[in-house]
Amino acid sequence: MRPELSEYPFDWMLWRSLISASRLKHGSEKEYQSALRYIPYFKGVVNTIYNMGSPGQKFLKIIETYVERIVTAKENNRKVAMTTFCFSPALLHAMDIVPVSLEPMTVLGSVMWKRGCLDYMDFCTDIGFSETGCSSQRGSMGAYLARAASEIDFIVIDSAGVCDTNSNAFSFAATYLNKPFYGLNYPATLIDDQTKHYHRDDYRNMITFLETHTGKKLDIDRLREVLNQHAKQDALIHEIEELQMLVPNPMPVTYNFLIYAGRFFFSGVSLYTELLEEMLEIVKQNAKQGKSGLTGGQEKLRAFFIYIDHYSLDLKLWTLLDQRGISHLGNILSRGFSAKAPYIKYVQNHGYQIDTSTLDSMIDSITEINARMPMVRSIRGPYDLPHMWLEESAALAKLLKADCCVYNGTPGCRNTWSNVKLIANDLEKHGFPTHIMYGDAFDERVESWEITSTRLEEFFTIRGLL
Repeated sequence: MRPELSEYPFDWMLWRSLISASRLKHGSEKEYQSALRYIPYFKGVVNTIYNMGSPGQKFLKIIETYVERIVTAKENNRKVAMTTFCFSPALLHAMDIVPVSLEPMTVLGSVMWKRGCLDYMDFCTDIGFSETGCSSQRGSMGAYLARAASEIDFIVIDSAGVCDTNSNAFSFAATYLNKPFYGLNYPATLIDDQTKHYHRDDYRNMITFLETHTGKKLDIDRLREVLNQHAKQDALIHEIEELQMLVPNPMPVTYNFLIYAGRFFFSGVSLYTELLEEMLEIVKQNAKQGKSGLTGGQEKLRAFFIYIDHYSLDLKLWTLLDQRGISHLGNILSRGFSAKAPYIKYVQNHGYQIDTSTLDSMIDSITEINARMPMVRSIRGPYDLPHMWLEESAALAKLLKADCCVYNGTPGCRNTWSNVKLIANDLEKHGFPTHIMYGDAFDERVESWEITSTRLEEFFTIRGLL
């Protein structure tokens, strides 16, 4: 890793960048435009976020607060837990533990900095981690392994057996950093009684682990408060998703990103609830007026992303979609699969329930939420079994009136690459032209955004979609 990247901690640099970005609009428009000249590699993402209006500014504040909690954890007597996007942070927030979710932290570096997280990725391989491992973990993990970020106290994940590269990344980090590690097991089924009891016991053991390493007991009232906030967030998202089914789609193209990023950062925290409330009001207003959420106002195409998005500098994927009149209908990350979700009866009629009446019911609620986190729910087994990736993708694409489907991931995601051509062929049989992006969502050295975007636009043209 280049010596200059060790001068300042990775998360501290993110934090200071976010602080600067969130303050740019405090002055006049002339002052804002003048300031942009001094951030040539950052102004693209700043403009994209500020073009969202008030929700964009609120989102900046949310991620600034998230990273600030990491950077200031020690001085505020909080423990820091390295974790994954597949693990809901609700329990950690309830126990006043600061989560460092590696994949979202990699996204921040990728979309904000021209250099991205490439040096940190390479550091992981320099010290022995597999270069075929997923870049989503390696991006920010490298900074923590290099001690070029805040100190981690322990590691908690729940994706064992679902994504091998994810599980291996965190177990490697625990060994390399010599930190306590707890990995939840993941039963193959979701709803039988044996699974429920097994999961409850596993979570109780994890809570004991967290209590041991924080020196604090779980506050049941605080857990109830977090879960009630989580339920409120779900209700807001459901209303947004219901409106997203309209033609034209009244939801601005970037809102899917805000929904899942907010969930990974602050699920169960009021800051995220306030963001969703503002987003819902804008979507409702667009729907009332029969307007598309696209900047140009004209919806030409509706695209459903069956896996994840592309996190190039300045959120270029969303800019391309917006400029071309393409509605982004969400992806595997933006769906939560609560029992009250508008699509749940079409994909699996047993979503999670939130019950805060007893400690056992709250633990059961958390286990059910985690069992339906991205990948854990959809890609835990053969893609074409009931309640798996194919059935979910086809049902959602039909419900959302998608014109086409798009796959994007990373070369390290072997769980999807093992069958991505099969699912693409099956979706074509369901009537959805499907494009496979061959780049890396976090590492443009695999394929540049210019080539990736050219191939995507070529797909739209050749298939007669635009």
